[in-house]
Amino acid sequence: MTMTSEDVVAVLGPADKMLVAEVIATGATQPELAEAFAWANNDEALLGEGRHLPTGRVAVLVDLLRADEEEED
Repeated sequence: MTMTSEDVVAVLGPADKMLVAEVIATGATQPELAEAFAWANNDEALLGEGRHLPTGRVAVLVDLLRADEEEED
C-alpha cells in the first residue's frame, strides 16, 4: 500500500514537502521507512546487533534521509 504524506510524517515528524514526496515516490511501506529512519539515525547500533546493511527500498530511503540531513547542516 502506498504511503500518504501523513504516513511519512508519522515516522519522520515534521518534514520538508519535497522529502515527503521523494519518500512516497519510492513506493516504500511505512515499516520500510521506519527501518530506514532507524538506520539513518543509528547505524552503528544496528551493525553492533549484527544486522545486515539495508538493501532495496530501505537503502534508497536511507540515502534520501541522510541527504536531507546533510542539507540541513
